[in-house]
Amino acid sequence: MHNIADILQQVANGTLSPADAEKQLPPATLDLGFAQLDIDRERRCGLAEVVYCPGKSPEQVTAIMQAISASGQNAFATRASKELFAHVHETLPAATYHDAARAITLDVTPPPAPQGAVAVVAAGTADLPVAEEAALTASRMGAAVDRVYDVGVAGIHRLVRQLDRLRKANVLVVVAGMEGALPSVVGGLLARPLIAVPTSIGYGTGQGGKAALLAMLNSCVPGISVVNIDNGFGAGVAAALINRLAIKTP
Repeated sequence: MHNIADILQQVANGTLSPADAEKQLPPATLDLGFAQLDIDRERRCGLAEVVYCPGKSPEQVTAIMQAISASGQNAFATRASKELFAHVHETLPAATYHDAARAITLDVTPPPAPQGAVAVVAAGTADLPVAEEAALTASRMGAAVDRVYDVGVAGIHRLVRQLDRLRKANVLVVVAGMEGALPSVVGGLLARPLIAVPTSIGYGTGQGGKAALLAMLNSCVPGISVVNIDNGFGAGVAAALINRLAIKTP
């Protein structure tokens, strides 16, 4: 993949004409017919376009991941089943399946070295698929991730034992279903940016995560940010971006 900064420097130095530079510049999008890939997103946003698998055929997911990797970027697909991975793996044998996170990765360059500290906190074992999606996403963006699992409010002593550990994090991702109380408790104890993730785990009146979502949105603890139900990916991206800023801050 061409380095845009190098191309522009050559134009500034007079060693490359603007017309020739234009020919070398990578396209902003790649047309696959059924998809328009944003090839420039990694430069702009710090993360290459990610494939959301539900609603796409195995052939489409494979083609998108293949195109992303061919552009020189690491490919990442979320909410992927084992059956889908089996199809992708036939064409892309270097692809890896992350069972706990339900994700597929295909690396053509070394992932960034882990830096800083993102803590992913999960209330219960049933919340782990969403927590692992957040953890994997943050780590793909170069964050060092600490997983603190099964520390829900039903046994608050389990959380208290981990407070010193959580204070070392630059940012917290707190994942909970049921009544969604854990982010409020954690946010009331720690002076850290906190991203709350409601999950769809719970009985009937939990309404597929709506009860947890509303509880987090209505938290009396200031400074809590809330993502959509089961959106571990979005929380992981936000946490990694905050972590990057924390690393750069003296």
